[in-house]
Amino acid sequence: MIKQLRGVFVSDPWLLGSVVSVLSIGLVMLASASMNIGYEQYGSPYYFLGRQVVYLALGLLVACGVLLMPLSVWARSGNVLLVFSIILLILVFVPEVGRTVNGSARWIGLGAFNLQPSELSKLAIVIYMAALLAAKGNEILNDWKLLLLRLLPLFLMGVLLMLEPDFGATAVIFGTVLTVLFLAGVKLKYFISFLLMLGASAYFLVIMSPYRFSRLKSYLQACEPEYYYKEGYQLCQALIAFGRGDWFGVGLGSSVQKLFYLPEAHTDFLLAVLGEELGFFGSLTIIILFTFLIVRAFSLGAKSKEKKQYFAAYLAYGIGVWVALQAFINLGVNMGLLPTKGITLPLMSYGGSSIVMMCISFALLLRIAYEQKTLKTKSKPKVNVWAAAS
Repeated sequence: MIKQLRGVFVSDPWLLGSVVSVLSIGLVMLASASMNIGYEQYGSPYYFLGRQVVYLALGLLVACGVLLMPLSVWARSGNVLLVFSIILLILVFVPEVGRTVNGSARWIGLGAFNLQPSELSKLAIVIYMAALLAAKGNEILNDWKLLLLRLLPLFLMGVLLMLEPDFGATAVIFGTVLTVLFLAGVKLKYFISFLLMLGASAYFLVIMSPYRFSRLKSYLQACEPEYYYKEGYQLCQALIAFGRGDWFGVGLGSSVQKLFYLPEAHTDFLLAVLGEELGFFGSLTIIILFTFLIVRAFSLGAKSKEKKQYFAAYLAYGIGVWVALQAFINLGVNMGLLPTKGITLPLMSYGGSSIVMMCISFALLLRIAYEQKTLKTKSKPKVNVWAAAS
């Protein structure tokens, strides 16, 4: 078992090295960004760092188990994971089970820890779509009625997420599914119709929600007096952080914005603190690392498709798109390119559910790389999932 585990770990050293690099930088920056708020709220400057280390240790432990599991097991488990994630999304609305923070019911209380079901939902929908496309791709990609039928769980998931509300997770999940369908070769007219439908839905959700519409307006003129101390405050403080960082930063640990000027400095706006302390080149390093991770995921997907390992191919594509979308949104929000939205930076921001799911996802990518080198090419994978049943 140890020999196999070592073999999977070294199956793609470039991917592994990039993941370790991002995780390491994330821990250092989290320690820097969270010390003051940790001491203020819990009496310990290392409160958030300590918990993040525990989350990461749990994530790595689970990842080791994932590395040893054949991809065929995940293909057969797609339906179970999907149903389980939907059940968890329902449980956040159950009194005494779900926890509401800042008006959003996104967590399930587990004693001293909180579980965020939306993070599991992202992984579940990626595995579900990979299994579905691998088994029934030719049928559903050319029949819009069958395609919509197979996507009913996705729409149910979207409704539950919007009830929390969690617009960011909804956007990432639907964007991931739509992109994977495009990569799988869905008919262009279906893709455009689906895109227009999602675009119209997003437009009405923003227009009909006063706080979302206000965020959109503040994004366009965040630092104007009308919005500076309201919806635009967080974005303005982030921009000040990047401005202070200049080319090379003010030095690790020397950020001023993390001293209670920038809200959520250790979670959604960790990049702004990094930009202030490490400057333009520090931010550029993170962008390059994420770009490399995403390129490696797509490369694994393309190679798996060449070998006719279709489940592995669509799984790699799905994980790559998921990480790309989530990182792009977080980076865009931090830099003022997108309206303010609470969404974590993968592998870096504080959050147990996010870090554990990311560890599992990149473990799956390493498993894909391992099976590419060890398994014989198959003409068609044998997957038997409820989603792909006729």
